[in-house]
Amino acid sequence: MPVKKAAGMNSRRVAALVKQLLVEIGEDPQREGLRRTPERVARAWEFLTKGYREDIREIVRGAVFRLDTDNMIVARDIEVYSLCEHHMLPFFGRCHVGYIAKRKIIGVSKLARIVDYYARRPQVQERLTMQIAAELKTALETDDVAVYIEARHHCVAARGVSDTESMTITSRYFGKFLDPTVKGEFLANIKRR
Repeated sequence: MPVKKAAGMNSRRVAALVKQLLVEIGEDPQREGLRRTPERVARAWEFLTKGYREDIREIVRGAVFRLDTDNMIVARDIEVYSLCEHHMLPFFGRCHVGYIAKRKIIGVSKLARIVDYYARRPQVQERLTMQIAAELKTALETDDVAVYIEARHHCVAARGVSDTESMTITSRYFGKFLDPTVKGEFLANIKRR
């Protein structure tokens, strides 16, 4: 489920839009503390949406290795930081991924890069979970994949109900991870000690 790579972001246009937004909310963009804010916001947005401008095949290329094993591999507590596509506010937390190798393994750092690739764009946590799982299935040529994300959403904490304690959990299991015993082993591995 790779996402099409987009052209570069027009930082100058984004800065102009931020300047206009400041005016629309009643601020003076020429005020000392705000003079360079439009450019700062444009740079921040370039980073926060870099997933649109990366290529998942380049991220994975050269990091998948042949190995005759059927072990469960788990990477837990991968930091995830994204933007809620409904309110353009951050959500952040931890992603845990697992797979049962058939004939391929992937460099551990690439698991975090895959998570970051799909997270760095306006997103919903539910889709993010599915995209990571689908990418692992494709890259590793295995159906035995698990992805579990727990995140806090600023659109819930900073507005509306102002609930700062709730955590949203999404998970996706394929293949052997649908077996309660295998799923139980995965969940035990990601449990904080």
